[in-house]
Amino acid sequence: MTSIAVIAHREKILDGGLPQLRQVLAEKGFPDPVWYEVPKSRKAPKLARRALHDGADLLFIWGGDGTIQQCVDAVAGSGATIAILPAGTANLLAHNLNVPIDLPAAVEVALHGARRRLDVGVLNGERFAVMAGVGFDAIMMKEADGALKDRFGRLAYVWTGARATRLTAPKARIKIDGKRWFKGPASCILLGQMGTLTGGLVAFPDAQPDDGMLEVGVLDAEGAMQWARILSSLAAGHADRSPLVHTTRAHTVDIKLDRAIAYELDGGARPAKRRLRATIEPGAITVCVPEPGGP
Repeated sequence: MTSIAVIAHREKILDGGLPQLRQVLAEKGFPDPVWYEVPKSRKAPKLARRALHDGADLLFIWGGDGTIQQCVDAVAGSGATIAILPAGTANLLAHNLNVPIDLPAAVEVALHGARRRLDVGVLNGERFAVMAGVGFDAIMMKEADGALKDRFGRLAYVWTGARATRLTAPKARIKIDGKRWFKGPASCILLGQMGTLTGGLVAFPDAQPDDGMLEVGVLDAEGAMQWARILSSLAAGHADRSPLVHTTRAHTVDIKLDRAIAYELDGGARPAKRRLRATIEPGAITVCVPEPGGP
């Protein structure tokens, strides 16, 4: 019999909130699930591990991409199944996997949908499920995080993104599977498990989250005009055709920068580093997804 646990970021909202989640689960035959609430995403991993220790095999993660990333990092390789309850701002993992942004429908997917084994990327020892980035997008996420995002939602990214386009790009040296691949200014370095970014922008149109490979992209735009060209290409799903974008695929990626630069994992900002190493963990997590061909 399935044993479920809920790990919920109590500040995040989806539909009728956590009281509605309790009601929906009760109606589905789970009136008294193991239940944990946290005020910040960084407190979620400890409780996710506790839920596994107590025998839960289906973890409902209520929150945004940051909360899900923290739990993925904690439970990858455990054999437990992750159910996404997308209560965040961007909900990138949910959008990439077609999990509905609707509480009853998301619970239905969790209990009766398909199960899909997915790879996870690992950057500087920490796992991510969708995308990691160095430079432009990390600075945009870092400045938008907190009160600005709470007040303005996705508009916060527009404001901080416009500011980030004015920053001078660091010089980067990147090795792919041990061989030098890129040397020069890099406004943004993306490492993708999946293809779609915030706002439906497509960074890696051919990305597959279960192929054992990382997607790698370098953007060397400078100034608002070049960024506008890249964003137009992303919106059209043809970023790989832009002369300002360089892409490849890899098992390992080694990045050396001329100065310490902020990076992000699934939208969560991390402290600036000069050296970063990314690898792939094939089939590390199992996630509830809609049945193929479903609505």
